Amino acid sequence: MTQKVALITGSSRGIGKAAALRLAQEGYDIVINYARSKGAALETAEEIEKLGRKVLVVKANVGDVQKIKEMFKQINEYFGRLDVFVNNAASGVLRPAIELEESHWDWTLNINSKALLFCAQEASKLMEKNGGGKIVSISSLGAIRYLKNYTAVGVSKAALEALTRYLAVELSSKNIIVNAVSGGAVDTEALTHFPNREELLKEAKENTPAGRMVEIEDIVNSVMFLLSDQSNMIRGQTIIVDGGISLLV
Repeated sequence: MTQKVALITGSSRGIGKAAALRLAQEGYDIVINYARSKGAALETAEEIEKLGRKVLVVKANVGDVQKIKEMFKQINEYFGRLDVFVNNAASGVLRPAIELEESHWDWTLNINSKALLFCAQEASKLMEKNGGGKIVSISSLGAIRYLKNYTAVGVSKAALEALTRYLAVELSSKNIIVNAVSGGAVDTEALTHFPNREELLKEAKENTPAGRMVEIEDIVNSVMFLLSDQSNMIRGQTIIVDGGISLLV
């Protein structure tokens, strides 16, 4: 385990940071990816180094295919391998469908959907050298149900889940296992950008059958399960972690 390497995109904060720290605790060397938050990325890297793991920090907008290729070139030069890819980076314009502009659509789909395809292409080349690997993406309930102001993001996450199924089949022959985790509302920094944040939090707190909101660790626990050998026969699936709220009408 000491030689294994994990890439977590968008890992300077939130779910990505928590996943990076958990993987470091499990013995993985880590690639931290960020687009804007350099200070937060370096702080995360420092925490990982304190755990005794090696860490590479790479700035890259994963909505840009050229930046993706440059990131994986750095990973190959620094570590020479990759065993785990957690596709966590996300962004999006929060507007009703009728108000979306082409630039909003392209930005959201590029980072949330296109990134998985082209990162997976590059990741699979490195994973194949080591006999296989695991890819887990972070999705959301907006992929399968209506959420206010969530059109572009919801569609992009639906595409991500569909792509997860296709990649799972096509990469299985390389012993690369692909799945996704879809979370209910989690009170992260990303949620502060939602114009109806308070409404979402109120609904989650009051209506989740489990009796509480989903927390970051709930998502990370499911990611870690999918990255473990215990889940090797789960392929192309999106595991919903929402405390049961999506079961309600």
